[in-house]
Amino acid sequence: MTAIYKILSADLWQQALAAGEFRGAPVDLADGFIHFSFADQVQETAHKHFFGQKDLVLVTVASEDLGPALKLEVSRGGALFPHLYGPLPITAVCRVAPLPTRSDGGHDFKDVLS
Repeated sequence: MTAIYKILSADLWQQALAAGEFRGAPVDLADGFIHFSFADQVQETAHKHFFGQKDLVLVTVASEDLGPALKLEVSRGGALFPHLYGPLPITAVCRVAPLPTRSDGGHDFKDVLS
């Protein structure tokens, strides 16, 4: 399995659970796809887009379960990032873990990356 990761608020995750799927955070909805990161990208994503934010979760997804709606596209720094063109089915989620915020505003990934 190739794991991909989505950082989002615990509230948005609870809404997704109630709906049976995740349709995206506001930035995803504006861009027309759900942004994901690979393991070697997710910490930079957290720093760039979520620094200082609390009550976040890290959602781990099995990329193989997403089919052709998942595309690898050039993004930050010319790197390929996974983008999902459609809703994320809850059944593709392998793990959801709280993403602790450190005192400096960054996030602690040591116990949450699969």
